Amino acid sequence: MTFVVTEPCIKCKYTDCVEVCPVDCFHEGPNFLVIDPEECIDCAMCEPECPVNAILSEDDLPEDQMEFLEINAELSPNWPVITVRKDPPDDAGDWEEVKDKRQYIDR
Repeated sequence: MTFVVTEPCIKCKYTDCVEVCPVDCFHEGPNFLVIDPEECIDCAMCEPECPVNAILSEDDLPEDQMEFLEINAELSPNWPVITVRKDPPDDAGDWEEVKDKRQYIDR
């Protein structure tokens, strides 16, 4: 099992989660984070750190977020590992409540 970064992270990209990860499984894209499912040890330390509740256990993914399991697996090998918290984008707060953001993932 793995944890998955889901749609609420898109364009918010809060990085509070990366510093608590004991295995450095987070990868950073231009406006989104992903978790490498091959590296994740299912420790659950990252889940409560996300201010927009974008991190879920794969077992708890709602149907409308299931594709993010594949998105995380697809993008993690292409993006660099992130282990240190960074400031979120200036407009992150504007995106926190926006739904249906999949089309905004910068790959």
